[in-house]
Amino acid sequence: MTSDPIAPIQEKETKAGNYFVSNYPPFSFWTPDAVPSFEEALRRPSAAENPLGIYVHIPFCRKRCHFCYFRVYTGAKSQEIRTYVDAAKKELALYEGLPFLGDRKPSFVYFGGGTPSFLSREQLKDLTDGIQSRLAWDEAAEITFECEPGTLNETKLRFIRDLGVTRLSLGVENFNAHILEINGRAHRTDEIHRAYSFAREIGFPQINIDLIAGMLDETDENWLDSVEQAIALSPDSITVYQMEIPFNTTIYKQMQDAGKITAPVADWETKRRWVTYAFEQFEQAGYDVGSAYTAVKKGQNVDFVYRDALWRGADLLSLGVASFGHINGVHYQNQHDMDGYLSELEKGRLPVYRAMVPNEEETLIREFVLQFKLGSIDPNYFFKKFGINVSEKFEIPLQRMREQGYLKQGEAPLRLTRPGLLEIDRLLHSFFLPQHRNVRYA
Repeated sequence: MTSDPIAPIQEKETKAGNYFVSNYPPFSFWTPDAVPSFEEALRRPSAAENPLGIYVHIPFCRKRCHFCYFRVYTGAKSQEIRTYVDAAKKELALYEGLPFLGDRKPSFVYFGGGTPSFLSREQLKDLTDGIQSRLAWDEAAEITFECEPGTLNETKLRFIRDLGVTRLSLGVENFNAHILEINGRAHRTDEIHRAYSFAREIGFPQINIDLIAGMLDETDENWLDSVEQAIALSPDSITVYQMEIPFNTTIYKQMQDAGKITAPVADWETKRRWVTYAFEQFEQAGYDVGSAYTAVKKGQNVDFVYRDALWRGADLLSLGVASFGHINGVHYQNQHDMDGYLSELEKGRLPVYRAMVPNEEETLIREFVLQFKLGSIDPNYFFKKFGINVSEKFEIPLQRMREQGYLKQGEAPLRLTRPGLLEIDRLLHSFFLPQHRNVRYA
């Protein structure tokens, strides 16, 4: 049984820092000293039944959003993109033939950014041909491609579909031109509708749109309108995030320059109220809430293979600057700046910057906290995989969640209430080991 952990109190006002829990142990515990352990993991065969995924980071954007904390570059010239594409292909070549790959083929592929759709058709063809020549994805259940609406036209979308993309994810974020502009988004409202219309006509199996609750200058009226417009589009799935202000964002720099602690965005109570409203409207429109962030149209076979496989321990071969991966139970991140990434590859070396080797308890906690974000936990899964009764191991924090109204009473699987679902990223810290609590996450 764990000790009596206390989840951090959710302050009302939004302050700088990472809120969203995307992995465990926290990234701040990953170190260069662990890189040799990652290299050793590459030399071990992986279990044949363990899914393999590919993540490709495209770090180029038309503009840097003021809330963005990813490694991105704006204003890239054609030659710079060509150099990067060549580097990503060279990186994959260094993994070819290593035991962890064996004869496995990718079960899922994810092009993230940045803005993958920033690349031209010719650049995308060069990149994807290079990847498939070494690791074909013809058996992949899902190929996801992130897009910024303003980078799309009908011709490019048809090309993306012909690449085999099954899940198109449009970074809409908001439907109001002023909100988009003040938050640094490159696209505008008319581009959203044009890109979505083309994508629907072309026939992507799944179209997802992203929304963010709590952007700069957002109001009740604007949020209600954005929810209404999202429903009118009738996408296959809708992802809703609550705005956070990580330390490496433009907004945080502006806060520092002004000597402010509180971010100029909606407070947490308002953001949760907005997401609650959105989920209720989505449900009335025929969607099921499938996680703390997603609503999926009922009656359709709409999965998110990338997320679900990763949260159950799948291998992820991650390519590109600053990208995060996971091989044979070992986490790793590539060099986090372009010069370092390119330099390592020019020397014929894997561009890995830091790594983390979790023990079995940390691995269990990782899967437990990530899967809890889906809204429920099946204790049988953890007992079969780890031989641990999680209801007993986490008895104290689970009971506290029940008492506070975040966890439903007496249900198996363990199931969150709606308030619990909307605050899950805060509550997850209760399940962290003591040394991983109250520390900088990234």
